[in-house]
Amino acid sequence: MPTEILMPALSPTMEEGTLAKWLVKEGDTVASGDVMCEIETDKATMEFEAVDEGVIGKILVTDGTEGVKVNTPIAVLLEEGESADDIGDTPAPAKAEAPKEDAPKAAPEAARPETAAAPPAPKGGDGNRIFASPLARRIAADKGLDLSGVTGSGPHGRIVKADVEGRSASDTSKAAASQPAEAAAAAPRAAAPAGPSADAIAKMYEGRDYEEVKLDGMRRTIAARLTEAKQTVPHFYLRRDIQLDALMAFRAQLNKQLEARGVKLSVNDFIIKACALALQEVPEANAVWAGDKVFKLKPSDVAVAVAIEGGLFTPVLKDAEMKSLSALSAEMKDLATRARDRKLAPHEYQGGSFAISNLGMFGIDNFDAVINPPHGAILAVGAGVKKPVVDAEGQVSVATVMSVTLSVDHRVIDGALGAQLLNAIKANLESPMTMLA
Repeated sequence: MPTEILMPALSPTMEEGTLAKWLVKEGDTVASGDVMCEIETDKATMEFEAVDEGVIGKILVTDGTEGVKVNTPIAVLLEEGESADDIGDTPAPAKAEAPKEDAPKAAPEAARPETAAAPPAPKGGDGNRIFASPLARRIAADKGLDLSGVTGSGPHGRIVKADVEGRSASDTSKAAASQPAEAAAAAPRAAAPAGPSADAIAKMYEGRDYEEVKLDGMRRTIAARLTEAKQTVPHFYLRRDIQLDALMAFRAQLNKQLEARGVKLSVNDFIIKACALALQEVPEANAVWAGDKVFKLKPSDVAVAVAIEGGLFTPVLKDAEMKSLSALSAEMKDLATRARDRKLAPHEYQGGSFAISNLGMFGIDNFDAVINPPHGAILAVGAGVKKPVVDAEGQVSVATVMSVTLSVDHRVIDGALGAQLLNAIKANLESPMTMLA
């Protein structure tokens, strides 16, 4: 029986995407792991692999189609012995329109025995989506299997046909019963007050010359996540001035010695290393907010904001405390280049407990950054500028001073703990040789 291939959720936040390009055509044979098409998510262009073997019987969504909702059928896969004649009259999915109140209710659609649509993606006991191929979901529904008790063997742990063919309902019910059930009584969230409608704003500027810019997936995601952050995360801010003269001299010395290897360290590389080590020195601050609990991380996974055309990425340098300055520099350059090309995979920009946003190269003296949930804090870095300073002996001199602001989630980190973290970052940057010890 033909199986519908559904638009996948290629990241936890993905709700819709653009089917950029098909890499197979109708009649092509595919096996598990074969790349079928390229899909543009809210962050990147990613390849979508087949999870079952078969023949592409019909393509339902053409190249370049935008706004394709997750779980929308995009193609039909034929199994062995099936042909295109077995496919029912499956229309290409249309974009949903707002229902009209005066429109009569549509009559129930007649069942189509030719093409069986897979059941909707199931969810586990914790409310998280269980990733399974359409064919595996259909087989599970026919057998009455509980997919929460099945371990997937497909790409990224996806449940495929082979995982459910030999199972019975009693097998999965026992496995599901062995998993701890969590009470998920989430309090209803009060609706945020809505701003003026697009029509109302358009009327304000009627007669004025302007260009209307359509929001892409990335801009919509940035708007939604940062609005959520400012509305739900209790920010507080800690500020320090950091003297960079010792670091600048040390950096110049290292770069001269590393020149033969083609390595050139930036101030940002030192900042990444300083933050990673500070999270180890103040481990209670290496934490994220997880709804009704706090997760304390052991490694220092540091995210760094990278500006790209139309938005930004925050690629994560994992285990940054274990890496040398040159390794961090090379990895950051690679991540930044691929971020600007929108070629990062989700695992490269998700996670981390701490972030850095550096606008110093644009001449910004200081600013306050918005925390990227579920991170516990983000460091906003300004430019290093010459300023008069008073030393311990009361003498006035000129020093290169960089202003930083630590935005902190008060649910995760209290004021005194945040101060300890920022002081550790300052100490590392003002004594850069200690970071190599």
